[in-house]
Amino acid sequence: MTRVSLLACAALALGIAGALTAHGCGGSSSNSAPRSDASTGTDGTAGDAQGDAQNSPDAGTDAPGTTGASCSPTVLAANLAAARTTIKHVVIINQENRSFDSYFGTFPGAEGIPMDGGVPTVCVPDPKTGACVKPYHDTSDSNNGGPHSAAAFADCYADGGMNGFILSAEGSGAGKAAHDCDAGDVDPNCVYGTGTDVMGYHTDGEIPNYWGLAKQYVLQDHMFEPVASYSLPDHLYMVSAWSATCTPANDPTNCKTDLVDPGGEHSGKPEYAWTDITYLLHKNNVDWNYYVASGDEPDCEDGEMTCTPAPQGYLKPGFWNVLPWFDDVIADKEVGNVLDTNDFYTNIAANKLAAVTWLIPSAALSEHPPNLITRGQAYVTDIINKIMQSPFWSSTVIFLTWDDWGGFYDHVPPVPVDANGYGFRVPGIAISPWVKPGLIDKQVLSHDAYLKFIEDVFLDGEQLDGGNGGRPDNRPTDREAASQLGDLLCEFDFTQNPLPTLVQSPCPSGVDTTYTDAGPCQP
Repeated sequence: MTRVSLLACAALALGIAGALTAHGCGGSSSNSAPRSDASTGTDGTAGDAQGDAQNSPDAGTDAPGTTGASCSPTVLAANLAAARTTIKHVVIINQENRSFDSYFGTFPGAEGIPMDGGVPTVCVPDPKTGACVKPYHDTSDSNNGGPHSAAAFADCYADGGMNGFILSAEGSGAGKAAHDCDAGDVDPNCVYGTGTDVMGYHTDGEIPNYWGLAKQYVLQDHMFEPVASYSLPDHLYMVSAWSATCTPANDPTNCKTDLVDPGGEHSGKPEYAWTDITYLLHKNNVDWNYYVASGDEPDCEDGEMTCTPAPQGYLKPGFWNVLPWFDDVIADKEVGNVLDTNDFYTNIAANKLAAVTWLIPSAALSEHPPNLITRGQAYVTDIINKIMQSPFWSSTVIFLTWDDWGGFYDHVPPVPVDANGYGFRVPGIAISPWVKPGLIDKQVLSHDAYLKFIEDVFLDGEQLDGGNGGRPDNRPTDREAASQLGDLLCEFDFTQNPLPTLVQSPCPSGVDTTYTDAGPCQP
């Protein structure tokens, strides 16, 4: 069993101990539901940057919002000016290992699992049985998931067929999944348990709070993992838009992309010499905090398939706590900005919130298989409630996302941006009184969009572009300037009446989850 962090406020609220088409297998439908769409374009017209949405006809006709929302250059400029005076706080909550289809594949109006009459029209071959398995409703609170390494990505992607997810989970592909991982091992090549559940999806019956947020605020249905790999490279991209190894280790101008063992993490203490976003924040006197929940970390320190779970904490750099290994964070004397998640609760209660905040869960709070979905949802709900109930709500945007696909099925092929990504779709929700209510944003996005938003709003557009505001590195791509990347500013309307809060119970009633382990929300 994993150890969990002691989140005092969450423990009080929740009673948590320690806190907290596949080719040849079907077609697709192209029906749309009346939700708002956001897109960029020089003509200001609405459209999907990736083509027509493929939605289930069962994605109800009563979805909120209006159609035809657009984001012309004029609107973008106005929104940027308003954001610079209105948005004082950006909070990024990064959960773990869920594909978009696995959480929002049946969400009304979203580009979800193609269906006809409520029956999926896509399926994925099972190499062991010869059957073609359709997506199915999974009410389990604990899932097995599948491998999610760079090799597993190639297996699942299947040269664009998007039909290798079961092959990968069964260990038949290049990823060579292991089925004997312990419950506490969160190695990117592990599968937990003997069953294959990567074709399962959840609905508002199991994750009503996430669906509630998506209905009231903004759901991003083309949010892609920035990199075609696992949690460590993604967390590096989350703060720096790159994952690399430098030679020598302290030379930011001689780095090479590394999606497997960046910085030599598996062989010892890594060093990350290229520039991360905190360098620009420090340079511009913008404060930040990176909160890490104590408990177990998600991957084996030595890169092996199985291991005894290693402890995670704000004083211990690791896969989910990457900033203390960046040379610029050390040089700026800002390692102390990395804090325990308990400090988030203390600070928000004392009316303190940095301009930029990241919140990183422990394994038990992360929803990373086999950890409980209900525990993760409760943890996230409690954080969002605290912000909504604080004086900061009127000047804050919360971006909620999941770091990678976790081996779970998604039917939309990733959009290529460079040799390293994008990866598969992951859920993304934007929460603020200033976002357009009930919007489904169909722009192509990735976690790089969070960095672009921070740069535009707080740094006058200064970017991690290789020059990096005077600290150059040799990154191969200016990710924030990629033509494929949409703009989160399109999701805002600063002329509207501010949206109300949506304070939800961390343990909502009526959840139809099948409980397989002791969790905070057991009936």
